[in-house]
Amino acid sequence: MTIVETDRIEMADDNARRLDELFELLERMTPEGFKAEVVEGAVQMVPQRNVHWQIIRKILRALENRFGEDVLVMSDVRVDFPGYENGFCPDVAKFRDGAEPDAEGRWRHEDVEFVAEVISRGTGANDYGPKKTAYAKAGVPVYLIADPYQGRCHSYTDPKDGEYRTESRADFGEQIPLTHTLLDLTLDTAKFPRD
Repeated sequence: MTIVETDRIEMADDNARRLDELFELLERMTPEGFKAEVVEGAVQMVPQRNVHWQIIRKILRALENRFGEDVLVMSDVRVDFPGYENGFCPDVAKFRDGAEPDAEGRWRHEDVEFVAEVISRGTGANDYGPKKTAYAKAGVPVYLIADPYQGRCHSYTDPKDGEYRTESRADFGEQIPLTHTLLDLTLDTAKFPRD
């Protein structure tokens, strides 16, 4: 079977419609204090913890210090990524200057320049697995995983052909040099709390 461009567009539209329906349902069902997203068609729901939010806050602050208060950065906002029903709500997503939602109000993965995920016990395998793959396929230039259980950050850069070609690790307390990326910053993890 040969898939032509029209078939791909229809498949993408069907995927987006299914995700829209799932997220409408999730909005009504997700308890306060929980984050919900869809990873490869499976609904993932995790409680938001203090340690989780403290790390997110420090990453957001570093981005604001580097790019100014008007930097287009969001937390827990839906972005549809390549793959089967991948409606992710990244812990931190930085968009390119001038990015705007599409006609349906969705943010485009093509506009994402940086993603950070803070590991939760129940869904950490997604961050190291399917999400990392989807971010690489989408060409997200910089992907950071902060893991409060390991006390370590993993940074992934240089996406090509659906995978990241460069990976580095830094223990909490060390600095993560991202000066070679479009972020052009060094992220200090000295105050990242452990879980």
